[in-house]
Amino acid sequence: MKKIFIDYHPKRVCVAMTENNELKEYYVEKATKPKIVGNIYKGKVVNTLQGMKAAFVNIGLEKNAFLYAGETLVDKTTLGDGALVMPQKLNVSPGDRIMCQVVKDYFGTKGVRISQNISLPGRLVVIMPQMDYVGISHKISDEARRDALLKLVKENCPAGVGFIIRTAAQNADDADIVKEMNSLVQKWKSIVQSYKTAQDGDVVYEEGDLIFRTIRDILDSDIDRIIVNNEIVARDLRQSLVEIYGDRDIVELYTGTENLFTYYNLQSQISKLIKRKVILKNGAYIVIDRTEALTAIDVNTGKYVGENDLEKTFLNTNFLAAEEIAKQLRLRNIGGIVIVDFIDMELEESRKKLLAAFEKELKKDRVRTSKPVMTTLGLVEVTRKKTRSSVYDLLLSECPYCQGDGFVFSEEYVIMRIREALMNLMSDEDPRSVIVTANPDVYNKIFALRYLERECKTIWKGKRIYIIPDALLHREKFSLSPTNESVLTLPENAKLLY
Repeated sequence: MKKIFIDYHPKRVCVAMTENNELKEYYVEKATKPKIVGNIYKGKVVNTLQGMKAAFVNIGLEKNAFLYAGETLVDKTTLGDGALVMPQKLNVSPGDRIMCQVVKDYFGTKGVRISQNISLPGRLVVIMPQMDYVGISHKISDEARRDALLKLVKENCPAGVGFIIRTAAQNADDADIVKEMNSLVQKWKSIVQSYKTAQDGDVVYEEGDLIFRTIRDILDSDIDRIIVNNEIVARDLRQSLVEIYGDRDIVELYTGTENLFTYYNLQSQISKLIKRKVILKNGAYIVIDRTEALTAIDVNTGKYVGENDLEKTFLNTNFLAAEEIAKQLRLRNIGGIVIVDFIDMELEESRKKLLAAFEKELKKDRVRTSKPVMTTLGLVEVTRKKTRSSVYDLLLSECPYCQGDGFVFSEEYVIMRIREALMNLMSDEDPRSVIVTANPDVYNKIFALRYLERECKTIWKGKRIYIIPDALLHREKFSLSPTNESVLTLPENAKLLY
């Protein structure tokens, strides 16, 4: 049973799709960071890179957008090899005004990527108003239905306008398909008119919000329920779904006081999406690490000892890992290069079985993912299309302490820094007493391992050095307060350093 859960808040919308109560897809959209992929702008060309068939275009964002010949929002791989050939020449010059569409969001320090090949997706078809081409998703395998759909679209397609038939059209009524085609044509005409009157950097078409895109891209006849926690959203959904489900009402309004995701036991699954370690069903686990260039995933047997046949044990664990990795790529929306270090297996037959199983799991992904290949080092490589921000970007922010490094200085290193600061202070001011405030971890380590004992008995002999633990102080931080007072007022937890 498939369900869609929508947790609506004016500042943030979260959508989760489950199958048999297991989280399969998860999306977040913040009001402070709206999605811009699919938006159409009136841009001004700033600079051209003819050798790269590319240009930088000002579309009113913080950074200039990168325009590359041949890019499009359309996933060409869903149409079969070589079915759709995009223009490879870039006929623009600095100062030109162009209509362009965002095809890739910000990633790290990189700006957005744009295309002049406009496409507008509907639930059943995608219009490509500047291309004379009609294609169909390869996931529609029934030849008779493919031929009928292609004939229908070609007969109702305006001259010079292209369409791609989406998988959802397979079971749709012909009248609904034609109706959506006409609606998309009218939408395109409206965009053209808006472009004519727009200023440089203006948005001439804005993609719908997350809820709208959910209905368009995820919703299918196999969705049993849509559960939402906002009455207005529930009402709008019911109106939108009449064309798909008729009198059947699949929208359910949640009115409980507990958080929607918590009530349906989804929050615990969502919280795990940022964890490096993912436990498999048999006790083995995978570790997911992100870098600037790629995502590395390591497979470990963990507690799983399996059977007497070591090869079979490794293969079974790798099968489970392949299934979980494909699931995590979707859930976390990991894009770009992915390198997987599966458990080494001796037999070539086992490696082929693993690659086939992994490829089968990856095909369940709605986002384009390459066929997995094994490198000469025995690592498996795949690439997944980047379009929008990953769950890491949406749920996490850079650590203010380690600036994203993922590490902080050890207690021993901080103690050595305290020693250095004390030595400088004694040399410059020669105070009678010093009060050192430090993190409790550093405080405990100083006394447990008797750090600085030698200095107190030699170069600091006769000095009074007190250490005070402060739980609110970050491990790397400390402070020194010199004084020449003979009587000190100190807290109870202050301790004399030897």
